[in-house]
Amino acid sequence: MEGYIFNQYAERQKKPLGEIVPEALAMARNAGFWNIELNTTFFAPETRATTLQGIRSNRLSMPSVYVGGAMHEQSLAAKTIESALQTGAVCAPSGCKAIVNNPDPKPSGAEKSDDELRVQAQMLNRAGRTLSAHGFQLRVHHHTPQLVNNAREWRHILRNTDPEYVTLCMDLDWVHQADLDPLTLLKEGGRRVTEIHVRNSKDKLWLEAVEDGDIDYRAIAKYLREQNNKPLVVVELAYRPNTVITHSLAQDLTSSRIYTERIFGIKA
Repeated sequence: MEGYIFNQYAERQKKPLGEIVPEALAMARNAGFWNIELNTTFFAPETRATTLQGIRSNRLSMPSVYVGGAMHEQSLAAKTIESALQTGAVCAPSGCKAIVNNPDPKPSGAEKSDDELRVQAQMLNRAGRTLSAHGFQLRVHHHTPQLVNNAREWRHILRNTDPEYVTLCMDLDWVHQADLDPLTLLKEGGRRVTEIHVRNSKDKLWLEAVEDGDIDYRAIAKYLREQNNKPLVVVELAYRPNTVITHSLAQDLTSSRIYTERIFGIKA
């Protein structure tokens, strides 16, 4: 499971993240998850020790970690790569083998220029090679900014980065939110897709748990089986302000795991 929902959980309770981390990691384990993907907020100086202790005490593994950061300017990308290496080193004892990076959009929200996309592709290649040398796989994530204009930025990354060092983490709900077809882009990504984030919605409103909705996950799972492609499948819950919540987060995580296991024919 992806730990972002615990960031929201802390915000809803108006508590600092570190205060809810022990409860959150125990909740993940009690929901039946053995593996968790966290982001850098969990490893801030004031939270790191609590997070690492919680991972150990709940016998969790962390096969991947989410590290954001800009990649379209060389100086910013250098900082992103350094952050990824530092976070990876902290997480490696917990089984971390992959860094998930979502290249930051421009502060203005404007599309990146052709030159900025060129620099971004170069820096992603550099990041991939650097991380590989330290035992980590790079997986490039996306939100909707990378999918505007018929997925211009996403497709540029796909076509201008080295498949040996730059793989893809596809968030299928964000594809749907961008009015694109998740299965079409998944097929386009092909075997470069090494991780998928699953969440669902109805009329684009995020549901409280992974269940039947706008995205046909049965078709997604069928395609992956046909291709014998076995990406890491990550349940990523997130609530919008108007998401209808009828169960506890613990219940939503459990039901999401059960649904995802059944649809994809896997075990957490």
